[in-house]
Amino acid sequence: MNKKEEEKMLRLLGKIPSSVTVACSGGPDSMAILDFLIRGKRDVTVAHFNHDTPFGRFAEKFVKSYCEKNDIKIVFGKIQREKDSKESWEEYWRNERYKFFESLDGPIITAHHLDDVVEWWTFTSFHGNPRLIPYRRNKTIRPFLSTTKDEIWNWVDRKDIPYVTDPGNFDDKFARSYIRNNIIPQALKINPGLRKVIKKKVEKHYEDEERE
Repeated sequence: MNKKEEEKMLRLLGKIPSSVTVACSGGPDSMAILDFLIRGKRDVTVAHFNHDTPFGRFAEKFVKSYCEKNDIKIVFGKIQREKDSKESWEEYWRNERYKFFESLDGPIITAHHLDDVVEWWTFTSFHGNPRLIPYRRNKTIRPFLSTTKDEIWNWVDRKDIPYVTDPGNFDDKFARSYIRNNIIPQALKINPGLRKVIKKKVEKHYEDEERE
Protein backbone atom coordinates (compact mmCIF):
# COMPACT_ATOMS: atom_id res chain seq x y z
CA MET A 1 0.00 0.00 0.00
CA ASN A 2 1.31 3.43 -0.96
CA LYS A 3 2.27 5.32 2.23
CA LYS A 4 0.75 8.58 0.96
CA GLU A 5 -2.52 6.76 0.23
CA GLU A 6 -2.45 5.17 3.72
CA GLU A 7 -1.99 8.51 5.45
CA LYS A 8 -4.65 10.19 3.30
CA MET A 9 -7.33 7.58 3.80
CA LEU A 10 -6.98 6.47 7.42
CA ARG A 11 -5.23 8.68 9.95
CA LEU A 12 -3.23 6.98 12.67
CA LEU A 13 -2.47 7.87 16.25
CA GLY A 14 0.79 6.20 17.23
CA LYS A 15 2.58 3.30 15.61
CA ILE A 16 0.93 -0.04 14.96
CA PRO A 17 3.08 -3.09 15.80
CA SER A 18 3.94 -5.57 13.06
CA SER A 19 1.98 -8.31 14.87
CA VAL A 20 -1.48 -7.41 16.16
CA THR A 21 -4.88 -8.76 17.09
CA VAL A 22 -7.83 -6.92 15.57
CA ALA A 23 -11.23 -6.84 17.25
CA CYS A 24 -13.57 -7.54 14.34
CA SER A 25 -17.36 -7.57 14.63
CA GLY A 26 -17.95 -8.00 10.90
CA GLY A 27 -19.28 -4.45 10.60
CA PRO A 28 -17.88 -1.93 8.09
CA ASP A 29 -15.58 -0.20 10.58
CA SER A 30 -13.71 -3.26 11.80
CA MET A 31 -13.69 -4.90 8.36
CA ALA A 32 -12.10 -1.75 6.92
CA ILE A 33 -9.45 -1.70 9.65
CA LEU A 34 -8.75 -5.41 9.16
CA ASP A 35 -8.29 -4.87 5.42
CA PHE A 36 -6.12 -1.78 6.04
CA LEU A 37 -3.77 -3.66 8.35
CA ILE A 38 -3.49 -6.71 6.12
CA ARG A 39 -2.64 -4.48 3.16
CA GLY A 40 -0.01 -2.90 5.41
CA LYS A 41 1.66 -6.33 5.67
CA ARG A 42 0.98 -6.80 9.39
CA ASP A 43 0.73 -10.24 10.94
CA VAL A 44 -2.94 -10.10 11.92
CA THR A 45 -5.09 -12.28 14.16
CA VAL A 46 -8.82 -11.57 14.35
CA ALA A 47 -10.64 -11.56 17.70
CA HIS A 48 -14.39 -11.93 17.30
CA PHE A 49 -16.82 -11.66 20.21
CA ASN A 50 -20.31 -13.18 19.97
CA HIS A 51 -22.85 -11.11 21.96
CA ASP A 52 -25.29 -14.05 22.01
CA THR A 53 -27.97 -12.29 19.96
CA PRO A 54 -29.50 -13.46 16.68
CA PHE A 55 -27.29 -10.98 14.83
CA GLY A 56 -24.28 -11.99 16.92
CA ARG A 57 -24.58 -15.59 15.77
CA PHE A 58 -24.97 -14.45 12.15
CA ALA A 59 -21.97 -12.13 12.43
CA GLU A 60 -19.80 -14.91 13.86
CA LYS A 61 -20.52 -17.10 10.84
CA PHE A 62 -19.70 -14.21 8.51
CA VAL A 63 -16.38 -13.36 10.18
CA LYS A 64 -15.38 -17.01 10.45
CA SER A 65 -16.11 -17.59 6.76
CA TYR A 66 -14.18 -14.45 5.74
CA CYS A 67 -11.14 -15.40 7.81
CA GLU A 68 -11.11 -18.99 6.54
CA LYS A 69 -11.40 -17.78 2.94
CA ASN A 70 -8.52 -15.33 3.39
CA ASP A 71 -6.34 -17.55 5.61
CA ILE A 72 -6.55 -15.21 8.63
CA LYS A 73 -6.03 -16.54 12.15
CA ILE A 74 -9.07 -16.07 14.40
CA VAL A 75 -10.02 -16.49 18.06
CA PHE A 76 -13.58 -16.43 19.39
CA GLY A 77 -15.14 -15.14 22.59
CA LYS A 78 -18.68 -15.28 23.92
CA ILE A 79 -20.88 -14.12 26.79
CA GLN A 80 -19.89 -15.86 30.05
CA ARG A 81 -22.52 -14.65 32.52
CA GLU A 82 -26.05 -13.31 32.91
CA LYS A 83 -26.64 -9.56 32.70
CA ASP A 84 -26.64 -7.73 36.03
CA SER A 85 -29.90 -5.86 36.63
CA LYS A 86 -27.93 -2.64 37.21
CA GLU A 87 -26.25 -2.82 33.79
CA SER A 88 -27.69 -1.51 30.56
CA TRP A 89 -27.46 -3.93 27.66
CA GLU A 90 -24.75 -1.74 26.15
CA GLU A 91 -22.70 -1.86 29.38
CA TYR A 92 -23.21 -5.62 29.68
CA TRP A 93 -21.98 -6.35 26.16
CA ARG A 94 -19.07 -3.91 26.50
CA ASN A 95 -17.95 -5.35 29.85
CA GLU A 96 -18.03 -8.91 28.55
CA ARG A 97 -16.29 -7.94 25.32
CA TYR A 98 -13.39 -6.25 27.09
CA LYS A 99 -13.08 -9.16 29.53
CA PHE A 100 -12.50 -11.34 26.47
CA PHE A 101 -9.94 -8.91 25.05
CA GLU A 102 -8.03 -8.92 28.34
CA SER A 103 -7.74 -12.72 28.11
CA LEU A 104 -5.77 -12.40 24.87
CA ASP A 105 -2.18 -11.48 24.14
CA GLY A 106 -1.95 -7.77 23.34
CA PRO A 107 -2.04 -5.42 21.70
CA ILE A 108 -5.68 -5.58 20.67
CA ILE A 109 -6.70 -2.99 18.08
CA THR A 110 -10.27 -1.75 17.88
CA ALA A 111 -11.90 0.20 15.05
CA HIS A 112 -13.11 3.09 17.20
CA HIS A 113 -13.08 6.26 15.10
CA LEU A 114 -13.68 10.00 15.46
CA ASP A 115 -17.47 9.77 15.13
CA ASP A 116 -17.50 7.23 17.98
CA VAL A 117 -15.61 9.76 20.10
CA VAL A 118 -18.14 12.49 19.27
CA GLU A 119 -21.01 10.17 20.26
CA TRP A 120 -19.33 9.14 23.52
CA TRP A 121 -18.43 12.74 24.39
CA THR A 122 -22.06 13.75 23.78
CA PHE A 123 -23.44 10.81 25.77
CA THR A 124 -21.19 11.47 28.76
CA SER A 125 -21.84 15.21 28.56
CA PHE A 126 -25.55 14.52 29.06
CA HIS A 127 -24.56 12.75 32.28
CA GLY A 128 -22.50 15.69 33.52
CA ASN A 129 -19.05 14.20 32.87
CA PRO A 130 -17.88 14.78 29.27
CA ARG A 131 -15.22 12.22 28.36
CA LEU A 132 -13.19 11.16 25.36
CA ILE A 133 -12.52 7.58 24.32
CA PRO A 134 -8.90 7.03 25.43
CA TYR A 135 -6.21 5.74 23.11
CA ARG A 136 -5.33 2.94 25.55
CA ARG A 137 -7.38 0.63 27.75
CA ASN A 138 -5.06 -1.97 29.26
CA LYS A 139 -4.16 -4.26 26.33
CA THR A 140 -6.42 -2.41 23.90
CA ILE A 141 -5.26 0.43 21.68
CA ARG A 142 -7.38 2.62 19.40
CA PRO A 143 -5.15 4.06 16.64
CA PHE A 144 -8.03 5.34 14.47
CA LEU A 145 -9.64 7.86 16.82
CA SER A 146 -8.82 10.76 14.50
CA THR A 147 -10.25 9.03 11.40
CA THR A 148 -13.84 9.91 10.50
CA LYS A 149 -16.60 7.47 9.72
CA ASP A 150 -16.80 8.91 6.19
CA GLU A 151 -13.12 8.12 5.62
CA ILE A 152 -13.71 4.54 6.73
CA TRP A 153 -16.73 4.23 4.43
CA ASN A 154 -14.60 5.61 1.61
CA TRP A 155 -12.07 2.81 2.24
CA VAL A 156 -14.83 0.18 2.30
CA ASP A 157 -16.28 1.43 -0.99
CA ARG A 158 -12.94 1.80 -2.80
CA LYS A 159 -11.68 -1.62 -1.74
CA ASP A 160 -15.07 -3.33 -2.13
CA ILE A 161 -14.90 -4.80 1.36
CA PRO A 162 -17.72 -7.11 2.48
CA TYR A 163 -19.42 -6.48 5.83
CA VAL A 164 -22.58 -7.12 7.81
CA THR A 165 -24.77 -4.49 9.47
CA ASP A 166 -26.02 -4.80 13.04
CA PRO A 167 -29.72 -3.77 13.11
CA GLY A 168 -29.11 -2.57 16.68
CA ASN A 169 -27.26 0.41 15.18
CA PHE A 170 -30.64 1.73 14.05
CA ASP A 171 -32.59 0.86 17.19
CA ASP A 172 -33.20 4.06 19.13
CA LYS A 173 -33.95 2.17 22.35
CA PHE A 174 -30.17 2.06 22.77
CA ALA A 175 -28.80 5.41 24.00
CA ARG A 176 -25.77 5.47 21.70
CA SER A 177 -27.94 4.65 18.67
CA TYR A 178 -30.39 7.41 19.56
CA ILE A 179 -27.56 9.91 19.91
CA ARG A 180 -25.98 8.77 16.64
CA ASN A 181 -29.21 8.85 14.65
CA ASN A 182 -30.94 11.88 16.17
CA ILE A 183 -28.78 14.10 18.38
CA ILE A 184 -25.53 14.29 16.37
CA PRO A 185 -27.23 15.43 13.11
CA GLN A 186 -28.86 18.27 15.05
CA ALA A 187 -25.63 19.14 16.86
CA LEU A 188 -23.82 19.39 13.51
CA LYS A 189 -26.39 21.92 12.35
CA ILE A 190 -25.49 24.10 15.32
CA ASN A 191 -21.75 23.51 14.96
CA PRO A 192 -20.69 21.93 11.64
CA GLY A 193 -17.12 21.91 12.95
CA LEU A 194 -17.92 19.69 15.94
CA ARG A 195 -15.77 16.83 14.64
CA LYS A 196 -12.79 19.16 14.22
CA VAL A 197 -13.24 20.43 17.79
CA ILE A 198 -13.30 16.87 19.16
CA LYS A 199 -10.42 15.79 16.91
CA LYS A 200 -8.17 18.45 18.47
CA LYS A 201 -9.17 17.20 21.92
CA VAL A 202 -8.44 13.60 20.88
CA GLU A 203 -4.97 14.44 19.57
CA LYS A 204 -4.07 16.46 22.66
CA HIS A 205 -5.39 13.71 24.94
CA TYR A 206 -3.28 11.15 23.04
CA GLU A 207 -0.16 13.29 23.42
CA ASP A 208 -0.83 13.71 27.14
CA GLU A 209 -1.38 9.94 27.55
CA GLU A 210 1.88 9.11 25.79
CA ARG A 211 3.85 11.56 27.94
CA GLU A 212 2.66 9.92 31.18
